[in-house]
Amino acid sequence: MKHTLKFIFSLSLLFSMFLGFAQDVPEISKNKDTLTTKKPQTEKTAKTAKPVIQEAPKDSVVKTDRYGLRVGVDLYKLTRGLYDKNYKGVEFVGDWRLTKKYYIAAELGYEDKTTEDDRLTSSANGTYIKAGFDYNFYQNWLDMENLITIGMRGGFSTFSQELHNYKIYNPNPYWGELPPIATDQKYSGLTATWIEVAMGLKAKVFNNVFVGFGVQLKLLATNKEPNNFENLYIPGFNRTYDGSFGIGFNYTVSYFIPIYKKKTMASETVKKEEPKKKK
Repeated sequence: MKHTLKFIFSLSLLFSMFLGFAQDVPEISKNKDTLTTKKPQTEKTAKTAKPVIQEAPKDSVVKTDRYGLRVGVDLYKLTRGLYDKNYKGVEFVGDWRLTKKYYIAAELGYEDKTTEDDRLTSSANGTYIKAGFDYNFYQNWLDMENLITIGMRGGFSTFSQELHNYKIYNPNPYWGELPPIATDQKYSGLTATWIEVAMGLKAKVFNNVFVGFGVQLKLLATNKEPNNFENLYIPGFNRTYDGSFGIGFNYTVSYFIPIYKKKTMASETVKKEEPKKKK
């Protein structure tokens, strides 16, 4: 019994020593010695942003606009009598620069036109005046004064008509046409008014000298006619079509008389590229 107790005591002592030794041994990691070191993440290279185009103010440019009176003559009407025996006429044109874009414009003229129709021959002669405005929608460069304009006019003409001869209509011309009947009857104190849309251009060819071309679309408003025939031609309005519609054009040379000047600041801008900042 004594030996048994001694044996048990020895086993208990050995077991306690084993436990103490086991507690002193460090625990081995399941991953053993492998020590994984994460490499530091490198920052992603910032994407190069597209440059932003900005407008940076540049030095302002002083632009001088000239204001004054431009007067001229219609070369078409002036030279038409050289090759057309049935026409004589002259037209003077003028405009005054009111603002940067608007011009007061007017035309004054005289015409003597003989019209030979199938049934009659007549002559119209008289004076006319047209007045209105032009708008220049052409953007000039510095120190240029060209114009591309659109505008409106109101026209008034006072004239006389002379009926030289006419033919009586024969519905059964078996024996041929009847001879024309000469009358030489004159009608005075005739008037007409109209409105027109005018489109044109003027180009500066020399210092203060301009050459221009224009087209007008006309609509007759009032027309005082003789008792026994219509006005086939109205000075200033030109030939009538269907009694109310007319068209005209001119080719002008004019001279600009400067009166005063205005200075404006035409600021220029330059395009500047500036890259975006990195985020």
